[in-house]
Amino acid sequence: MHRTTRRRALRTAAIATIALAAAALTGCSASGSGSDGKNFTIMQYEDKTTAQGQGWQLALQIFKKKHPDVDVKFQTTSFDGFRKNAKLVLGGNKVPDVVEFNKGNADGGQLASQGLLENLDDAVKKYKWEDKVTGSMQSFAKYDEQGKAGSGNWYGIPNVGEYVTFYYNKDKFQQAGITAEPRTMDDFVAALEKLKAAGITPISSSAAVNQGFNQMWIWYSLVSAAADRKDIDDFMFLKGKVDFSKDPWKTGTQQFQDWIDKGYVGKDLGGLNFEQANVNFLSGKTGMLIWNNGVFARVKDQASFKWGSFTLPGANMTMGSSGHLWGVPAKAANKDLAYDWINTTLSPEVQDKIGELGGLPLAGDTAKISDPVTKAYTKRFDEVVRDDTLTFYPDYPVPGFLDFIQNNMSAMSNGNETADEYLSKLQSFYDDGKKTVDQG
Repeated sequence: MHRTTRRRALRTAAIATIALAAAALTGCSASGSGSDGKNFTIMQYEDKTTAQGQGWQLALQIFKKKHPDVDVKFQTTSFDGFRKNAKLVLGGNKVPDVVEFNKGNADGGQLASQGLLENLDDAVKKYKWEDKVTGSMQSFAKYDEQGKAGSGNWYGIPNVGEYVTFYYNKDKFQQAGITAEPRTMDDFVAALEKLKAAGITPISSSAAVNQGFNQMWIWYSLVSAAADRKDIDDFMFLKGKVDFSKDPWKTGTQQFQDWIDKGYVGKDLGGLNFEQANVNFLSGKTGMLIWNNGVFARVKDQASFKWGSFTLPGANMTMGSSGHLWGVPAKAANKDLAYDWINTTLSPEVQDKIGELGGLPLAGDTAKISDPVTKAYTKRFDEVVRDDTLTFYPDYPVPGFLDFIQNNMSAMSNGNETADEYLSKLQSFYDDGKKTVDQG
């Protein structure tokens, strides 16, 4: 997910939003409702250098070879840009034939409930995608009539998974006198204290508005650590009343504030975005970085130090989810080609390439991964999926939640808001958002 000052950030975001809307509406002119079946447009926002991006480049080669008479346009936009303009893009007279979109009630759920996405149930049966996308990986592929995730019809198809880990610098750990990976929460907190005592920022983090994902993920990881399946499902799928003044929310949020107060996540985070947090870790300035598999290949290729990774020690549950989704616009002209494209990205050849690069494929063969570090990383993901201990991402349940959480993460990080104040605001925003979703 995505500045040195808030004013500059808003100006930049506004320019990017306008540019994306224009590009989306004009760049898709060869596709859409007037297509003759010879033009096919894919719109996505993955970086070509990532494992998933490289896998999709292979899929593109396979797809073009299979359909030599089709002019395939592979358009790359941005996550934030498409997310903000999805309704405009999908509701126009000329639309892409297949799109990548964000999962969750706040995004995919709204698009599905407003009739902007095609029901994929028939395609799922035809291509047997339910055999490849299984268990909790189906949760955000399905939405009911109100746009609630977790049940209903298929509107999206993921082909990779995600989970959040702590990447750590073994040299920094050794410098701080940490001789082994922490196995319990007490071990982990002790490691944080040792790193700080050695003059090392324990966790590389960020809290810039719109681009400060690290703090949000630390907070939700601490909530997940004390949560169970019911806690998460009630919150995520709007199944029951959630009282944020009680555990696991209270304990997790208070511990998060404690970590801020003790300097475990660094200082002056309001001006730092997630990319700066990544760079600080990769340049050897910090002991750890919290991120998902999106940075795995980069750490593997760019880190000049010995490193490892682990999920939060002693935690009941772990942040993670299926990846973003392929969807077919309701107005798409080439739906059969769109289904074939999605199926190509789930093919063994593409899935195994993504797996070899550390991309956590949903239909790949982990045993075929040659690199031992990548194989171990993927096996850990397989375990949390098998054990059904993924807690997804906190911004999914209600519209506007991502911006709300990030704004308040910034406020807490800057000392302008306490844990109790945040939880009170969280309760109000969540309850109001839930009413909006319930009313359709």
